[in-house]
Amino acid sequence: MKAKKILFITQEIIPFVPESSYSLSGRYLPQAVIESGCEIRTFSPKWGIINERRNSLHEVIRLSGMNLIIDETDHPLIIKCASIQATRMPIYFIDNDDLFSKRAILRDKEGVEYPDNGERAIFYARGVLETVKKLRWEPDVIFCQGWMTALAPLYLKKEYADEPWFREAKVVYSFSGKDFANNWGENYSTSAALGEATKEDIDEVCQGKYTQDEIIKLAAKYSDGVIYEDNACSDEVRQYIDSLGILTLQRPEPKDEYHAACINFFDEVYSQGK
Repeated sequence: MKAKKILFITQEIIPFVPESSYSLSGRYLPQAVIESGCEIRTFSPKWGIINERRNSLHEVIRLSGMNLIIDETDHPLIIKCASIQATRMPIYFIDNDDLFSKRAILRDKEGVEYPDNGERAIFYARGVLETVKKLRWEPDVIFCQGWMTALAPLYLKKEYADEPWFREAKVVYSFSGKDFANNWGENYSTSAALGEATKEDIDEVCQGKYTQDEIIKLAAKYSDGVIYEDNACSDEVRQYIDSLGILTLQRPEPKDEYHAACINFFDEVYSQGK
């Protein structure tokens, strides 16, 4: 049994942001999936470094307008869209003036990590899932890439588990051990909790320590498969993921082999329990 609809919750996509392993994957893996015969939807944060005029971003009014409450603060959800000209592949961008406008990805221009990166990750994960509901689109596999998407697996398996759009979906978490956010806040389990995704669910894994390793573990626990983008994660994280008994994939090189391996991995994860 093969997955036919893949939702990409990406962290970076070239040419909207500078080249990196994530932005290259965010650009070319969805294209490879389309060429394999699948239907996709792709999301990215609307980082402040993205030039809206140059990249022809425009707001999607029918999808915008919702407010997401985090720590008793309302954050308006703005949805923008653009296409990659060579493929006409539409990209949906999650935007908010306070969390993304005029700001880079992980760190400011002095190299200091943003103190609210955890809050930004909460907003992004929730924003994507609420927008997919509005699109009324039912994915078979949901690919979550990077630190920015680390809360999505938890929300999908707990708070959104009974939503018809996500009920049957399998979740794949992909991460690099490099350039992972470490500033998640002292009370992150309280901020990140959402309905059935409780503070206790988060603390069971994180034990009050919201470091890179704990956040990766949290994402992995609620995923059906994990892709290692490099070898930079700790032995502790690898041992924890092994203990979960879920499917894993170590990123191969070159690029074409990586794309083929991911497509096969999506099918393998989707077929589990079918």
